[in-house]
Amino acid sequence: MTDPISDYLTRLRNAIKANHRVVEIPASNLKKEITKVLFDKGYILNYKFEQGNNPQGVIKIALKYHPETKEPAITQLERVSTPGLRKYVDTSRLPRVMNGLGIAILSTSKGVITDKEARKLNVGGEVLCYVY
Repeated sequence: MTDPISDYLTRLRNAIKANHRVVEIPASNLKKEITKVLFDKGYILNYKFEQGNNPQGVIKIALKYHPETKEPAITQLERVSTPGLRKYVDTSRLPRVMNGLGIAILSTSKGVITDKEARKLNVGGEVLCYVY
């Protein structure tokens, strides 16, 4: 597999379209950090790291839906930086997703954070994905 982050986002996207409650994803340290950001921002209900067959383990993610309308909390997941074309931004060019309604997840020297946190810390980095 050449792009594990795209695989992660695709598994989430497919599980949301199929109205699954829980999705299992092979773990890595970067995927764990992205999952923590999604949980902190309220896009997923819960998550758990478990040891599985592979050495890294698996991430079990409980997806979040509106209780009455059954609409998912995540409507769109978009991969920005790919292995063939990395997208780096400095502090003056940090993206705003849907005019502040969504988040951009960045990999920075301060860790994996959102665009809003990067503005506060005044750091740039690699734009991993957009979530809204």
